[in-house]
Order: sequence, then structure tokens, then C-alpha cells
Amino acid sequence: MESKTYIAFERLNTILNTLRQECPWDKSQTMKSLRYLTIEEVHELSEAIIAEDTDNLKKELGDLAMHILFYCKLAEEQGLFTTEDVYNTICDKLIARHPFIYDKDNYNGENWEQLKLKERGHREVLDGVPNTLPSLIKAQRMLEKVSGIQQVKHPNESSFELSEKMSEEEFGDMLFKLVDWARCHNINADSALCMANNKFRQTYSNSER
Repeated sequence: MESKTYIAFERLNTILNTLRQECPWDKSQTMKSLRYLTIEEVHELSEAIIAEDTDNLKKELGDLAMHILFYCKLAEEQGLFTTEDVYNTICDKLIARHPFIYDKDNYNGENWEQLKLKERGHREVLDGVPNTLPSLIKAQRMLEKVSGIQQVKHPNESSFELSEKMSEEEFGDMLFKLVDWARCHNINADSALCMANNKFRQTYSNSER
């Protein structure tokens, strides 16, 4: 008997097939035209997570799931790969990255980042950080990746001294140290700033009433 999840997936698959054939907008889409819309959906998903808005979270996850399946269909039409290839690729990756579960006899104690480097032929660990990431998130991800391979020197409070003569580069160095300090204390700097932004927006809105 087919599961409810499989039935729901097939329903979405059928709807997208119909739209791709009969809807002028869906028929005109390409991977490049969908790209900026997908970025927007990811940001909307992020906002729903931060706001702990369950109803919106469900909606945004659905939008993103639709985008992923849409890309798969575009790839199939171009003969690049299939939807099955996409799911099997992530399954293979998860199994390879968790040898302590799936390959216990050959597990040598490597962590996630070390296994990634091994897969890529020992390329630079920061190669996996996209240049297009927002700067705050990029700093967090770079620090997380490097700390997975080697010990990172933790900044202390004396590193965060403001000066009226501080240059933009020096201020950037201090921000980077703040992100690292937050990481060492299990604080996500981007999430923290998002909460501060929302708090400021709410406070400002209340003051204008």
C-alpha cells in the first residue's frame, strides 16, 4: 500500500507535469529564470523559521519542494539527469558521510568536513562555501568548516575594542571576531542579528503609534 507521503508527492508531480504542458508561465520557465525566485523562497522560509510561524513554515516548505521538483523536471527535459538521480545522489552522500553508522568496520574517526575533503580529493576546505552567501552567513560557515578540520584560536573580549579612528577593514576584522566568538558560544550570529532587527522594527513601529 502506497504511503500518504508518496501519494502527496505524486500529486505534486502530476500537477507540475500538467502546468509545464498547459500553463504559459510554467512552460516559459528555465533554471535561470527560477533561480532568483528560489532565493526569495529560501528567505521567506528563513523568516518563517525565525518567527516560529508554523502555518507559514508549512507553506514555504511546500513552495521550496515545488521548486526542487521543477528543477528536476527541467533537467529531465534537457537530458541532464532525472529526479531519481537527484534523490539517489543525496542518499549516497548521506551514507558516505556517516560511516560510523553505515560502514562501522572501516570508520577511522573522520568528521563531516574531513570526509568531504576526502571525497573531493583534498581540495581546500573553504571551496564549499559559496561566494554569493551573505557576508555574515559566509563568515559563520567558513569558521565552522575550518574548525571541523583544525583548531581555531578563539577571540576574547579584549579583541572587541571600538576606536573612532577604526578603518572599514579593521571594523570588518572585529565583526569577523564577533562571529567567531558567537560560534564558540553556540550562538548563530545571523539568527541573532535577525532577532535584533525584528526587535528594532517592532520597537520602532510601537513608538510611531
